[in-house]
Amino acid sequence: MVKIFFIGDIIGRPGRIAVKELMPDIIEKHSIDLVIANGENAAGGFGITPAIAEELIGLKIDVITSGNHIWDKKEIIDYIQDKKWLLRPANYPGGTPGVGWAVLKAKSDVKIGILNLCGRVFMDNLDCPFRIGKEAIKQLKEDTSIIILDMHAETTSEKAAIGWFLDGTISAVIGTHTHVQTADERILPQGTAFITDAGMTGSINSVIGMQKEIVLERFLTQMPRKFEVATKDIEMQGVIVSISSKTGKAVGIERIKVAL
Repeated sequence: MVKIFFIGDIIGRPGRIAVKELMPDIIEKHSIDLVIANGENAAGGFGITPAIAEELIGLKIDVITSGNHIWDKKEIIDYIQDKKWLLRPANYPGGTPGVGWAVLKAKSDVKIGILNLCGRVFMDNLDCPFRIGKEAIKQLKEDTSIIILDMHAETTSEKAAIGWFLDGTISAVIGTHTHVQTADERILPQGTAFITDAGMTGSINSVIGMQKEIVLERFLTQMPRKFEVATKDIEMQGVIVSISSKTGKAVGIERIKVAL
């Protein structure tokens, strides 16, 4: 049995503090073999810097996934070139810096494939995540039968669709991007664990991690105002997926929601 802990979108410094303070107990309590975290909002709520990427890896996160905010901090462009543990969506066009999937060894010495895709509905017009994902999975299966997908997308329908599309071919489809943890975790009929959104790691006294007063002002006035990360009532959210090391099929998925 292999256990994967997937951490929902880390929002700014409060989210990083939550990882530092809360993750070790979760790893020990649940005997976690590999930790994956979406880190595209880890730097002030938008993007990730090389220093913050190194900080998160230093906290024992094994793989950092991302999404549409991966390029918000320009210094990440050169840094991501040779970092196999920092993923950008695989369906960016050919020639884009970085990689969209990786294979790592878990604590149990079992190989784990991690794939990152970005949706297209109400988002950037990238290559088709369904077709690109299918081709990437073919390559990953040459090394391992255990594959985890971070599907970074806006709509529940697109995430659900790719879950059904990939059911039985990978171990888990975990949605990110909307920062709201959903209560629909389950194992699909062919053995793929699924959840529409793993949630976020940051302030719940906020609007998806940002100071609610600023967000309300923008809604009410329609005037530009820079978002700021909220700092109170911090939670770590995510999911733990249990997977058969023999078949690559999921046998359990559990939501995690722990207050700092």
